[in-house]
Amino acid sequence: MASQIEKISKQFLDEAMSRNDYQRTKSYDSNHSNAISDGDDKGKGENNGRVGSNTDINNRNDSLGRNKYGPEFGYGIENTNALSDGDEFGRGERNGEVGTITDQNQRQEHIKRNSYNSDNGYGINHPNAISDGDELGKGENNNQVGSQTDINNRLDSQARNIYSENNSYSLVHPNAISDGDEKGRAENNNSVGTLKDINERNLSFARNQYDGNSGYPDF
Repeated sequence: MASQIEKISKQFLDEAMSRNDYQRTKSYDSNHSNAISDGDDKGKGENNGRVGSNTDINNRNDSLGRNKYGPEFGYGIENTNALSDGDEFGRGERNGEVGTITDQNQRQEHIKRNSYNSDNGYGINHPNAISDGDELGKGENNNQVGSQTDINNRLDSQARNIYSENNSYSLVHPNAISDGDEKGRAENNNSVGTLKDINERNLSFARNQYDGNSGYPDF
């Protein structure tokens, strides 16, 4: 005889089983109607070539309806929408043409604005690359380097420079050695420093009570 707790357990089990759509005689598996695609929104498994719920199938058909490509018109490198044929779709090379019609028009505009072409290619010997008196070329040409502005600025700088090939600055230049002016400081006939340096040094010596004849006591 079943105990009270067993009776209550069976009651709960019966209630749960009554709510379950799947029973031992109709268990859920890959072949159940709620597991296969049969026109409702439950099953999605493949069934006679169909896959997905009814909503899945409708959405897929809608997407396919908007797609211009299909089994009879597959997209590939030979498709007219992949080749450059005068429209806005294809860009692939065809009969020497590359790009959409917009690409080609823009390329022609750039070519028109370009000063250089196959008949007038830019290179190291092109007039616009060498220094020939204009503002374009800067490359060496007959010992001349730079644009006209570069050359003018260089000549202006050289005109302000007191040193030149015939009067180059070095350690024996009058402006480098101590010769009684305010420019050179290097030793010259036992003289070191500019005239100001020498005068200040002499004043310092004059104020110093110690010298070679009167040295500071060594305690």
